[in-house]
Amino acid sequence: MTDTYNGLTLALSKGRILKETLPLLTNAGVELLEDPEKSRKLIFETTNPNVRVLILRASDVPTYVEHGAADFGVAGKDVLLEHNSSSLYELLDLKIAKCRVMTAGVKGQALPNRRLRIATKYVNIARSYFASCGEQVDIIKLYGSMELAPLVGLGDLIVDVVDTGNTLRANGLEPLDEICQVSSRLIVNQVSFKRKFDLLEPILSSFKQSVESI
Repeated sequence: MTDTYNGLTLALSKGRILKETLPLLTNAGVELLEDPEKSRKLIFETTNPNVRVLILRASDVPTYVEHGAADFGVAGKDVLLEHNSSSLYELLDLKIAKCRVMTAGVKGQALPNRRLRIATKYVNIARSYFASCGEQVDIIKLYGSMELAPLVGLGDLIVDVVDTGNTLRANGLEPLDEICQVSSRLIVNQVSFKRKFDLLEPILSSFKQSVESI
């Protein structure tokens, strides 16, 4: 069935980004009619008849926006760097869901004198970072539980997002080098930005005012 919806579709991901984006939406006069944390739905209507919300995997948000399945979205800078697309408008740093992308390894353990193995879901970020350091490394793609890799000898280091560092410490790891600082960004589909600007502009302006008041 073809989607004939002509309003705005906003792509978000569950968890911290969703929780910290909701107050910004409320300030813009947009509230979800159901709690996405208690529902199995993926599409949510809002108090604004011209806005609906998609709940996606975080890594899929840029893809939906890039291809026009969503008009705009909120994604972490880590996800955007990994997605590495030049066809998205990154309009605003929302200054929410802050963390860092870092290398980490087993606490107190020296690195082996050979080509390092790096376990991560951030393949592009890790490859670019170590290349900038003049190091050749082997990248091992993982989709989760990165902390386990150094403990069982799968990788010498991991590259992952770090917030408090509690998960690293609980698993005997320690953060090492900071690769970049991360916060969530408002991204917009290029075509939607032009064709639906009248609908987007009030929400974008409200987001900007909210961020400036932080």
